[in-house]
Amino acid sequence: DSRDLATSRFGTRRSGLRMASLIGRCRAPARAALMRGMRGGVGPHAGALRALATKSTAWGDGVQEGLVALGFGGMLCGFYVYNQRQEKEKVRTALERAKGGGGDGGDGGGDPKTAAESEAVPEQVTLPPRAPMKLKVPYVLVGSGTASHFAMRAIIEADPDAKILLIGEEPQIPYMRTPLSKELWFRDGAAKTKGFAFTDWSGEKRSIFYEKPEFYMEPEALDAAERGVAWLGGRRVIDLNASLKRLRLDDGSVIYFDKCLLATGGKPKTLSIFDDASDAVKERVSTFRTVHDYARLDVLARQSKNIVVVGGGFLGSEMAVALAHKGRVHGTDVTQVFPEKGNMAKVLPEYLSQWSTARVVEEGVTVVANDRITAASATEAGRVELTLASGKTLTADQVVVAVGLEPNTDLAKKARLEEDPVRGGVLVNAELEARSGIWAAGDVASFYDVTLGRRREEHHDHAVVSGRLAGGNMVGAHKAYTHQSMFWSDLGPSVGYEAIGLIDASLPTVGIWAAGTPDNAATPAKSEEPDDGTKAEANSTVDGDATHEGAVDSRQGEAVVADLSSYAKGVVFYMRDDAVVGVVLWNMFGKIPLARKIIRSEKKFSDAQELAKLFRVHSKEPDHESE
Repeated sequence: DSRDLATSRFGTRRSGLRMASLIGRCRAPARAALMRGMRGGVGPHAGALRALATKSTAWGDGVQEGLVALGFGGMLCGFYVYNQRQEKEKVRTALERAKGGGGDGGDGGGDPKTAAESEAVPEQVTLPPRAPMKLKVPYVLVGSGTASHFAMRAIIEADPDAKILLIGEEPQIPYMRTPLSKELWFRDGAAKTKGFAFTDWSGEKRSIFYEKPEFYMEPEALDAAERGVAWLGGRRVIDLNASLKRLRLDDGSVIYFDKCLLATGGKPKTLSIFDDASDAVKERVSTFRTVHDYARLDVLARQSKNIVVVGGGFLGSEMAVALAHKGRVHGTDVTQVFPEKGNMAKVLPEYLSQWSTARVVEEGVTVVANDRITAASATEAGRVELTLASGKTLTADQVVVAVGLEPNTDLAKKARLEEDPVRGGVLVNAELEARSGIWAAGDVASFYDVTLGRRREEHHDHAVVSGRLAGGNMVGAHKAYTHQSMFWSDLGPSVGYEAIGLIDASLPTVGIWAAGTPDNAATPAKSEEPDDGTKAEANSTVDGDATHEGAVDSRQGEAVVADLSSYAKGVVFYMRDDAVVGVVLWNMFGKIPLARKIIRSEKKFSDAQELAKLFRVHSKEPDHESE
């Protein structure tokens, strides 16, 4: 009853969350009315609701947090439960202190490891059930990640009166994934390590969530609305009929569309060793992809003495460094295991991969290269023992598997869309269209790049670029994929790089390197906002006075410079038929537009000295030139 809900008094945060849960289970019209009343003063009990939601006492805060999490559309985000559990633990500890029951002696004291051991590990959350629905929506975006979000933006820019429905399997509104393995782990201080706010590389404070919950309307409200965007979370599309333009959901809902985007992303790959292991082992093995994965690992990392990261690619290397950073505070040892010779060996030339491994070790990670796991078993102490091909054994409290991504093509198969047998993913043309009325973007799309040929990418900026392109084409833009997306990564404070184009260690490379000193290392100019092609590109591509410490041209079989410090700053060109098809900027920032221009030119370079003139490797300033 809305009157009871609006006027009840609760004594704890837990009760506040229970009230929000009750509101979340209300029928959609009642729930919407309650939320409108809380936010905007509509309805007979608006004052009571606002008062309930804004009280500064513990129970009032709990109601406010719970209403934000649950009230609007029944959205229960995992991180709110995580916060609630933390607050519950704080209340319990405070009561024990008041009774003389001990504690750590103060909010700022005590052993971080001891405090972490009492912290509850957040559980996966499911949204409250809702009645099946039958809707007809002009634009339906399947998947509620980055690609869908930017497709939605592009649709609204071209068609301000559009009605759009985003459908996602996760119970969280659309968010960016990159901070989950980057910035969120490097926030220092207890007050800065909770929640999902972070400071990006430009110093701007941000949230991982693209929009606030109130941005989205209820799906049922789209029929009567003149325009708007609705989000339906915690639901999986189980069938797509391309001829009837119809979607069926796992709850029995049926959605008809005019135009549909498949942005279903991917699923983390695992290893058969762990798939076939005992339940005791599986409980301590996890992959890393979602907000829930981050919240769970954030707690487990503080409770663990030893963590093993399996995988030497981008994500595995970032996670190893991030966990080692946390481990300095909480006394956690981190080991990274992979079968390649060095970190990111599949994308970097061998000498640079080895140099990167040395930097990862400097960050406190024990790196075990050229080895693989052959067996996993549970110990009597409840830990995991890993046996390696070399005969070594590792013991871990937690194992994080980061060995790649499998594009999620289940729905595409149901729709009988064509798949890429080589790269995986849904085959689309240069305009990202799979067939009439259906597009694909992001990780799941195998697209035709008019400059570099057929590709499939799994990076944030590609999700942005392809999402925008697909969204614009859904409204009738008919534009081909010509913009080269970029990606970036960091391995601690000494290594940061940006890359664009085809980055593949099997390609011939030319590396141009300057001496690595603090004086000539450019300051990063990165941010989580993607490079969408609006930044100015360099006008001149030749610096006649440029000098370089050394060039490593794999096409000529040149020897690698012995002094590893020589690779602190430089640029690596990836070549195909003497044309530049990819560029890695190593501790050099602000030059992606120039790299994009070089790739687009398709000019042939037979001499490394010509390539050496393209960038001011020895310059102390970032190279920002006008187009």
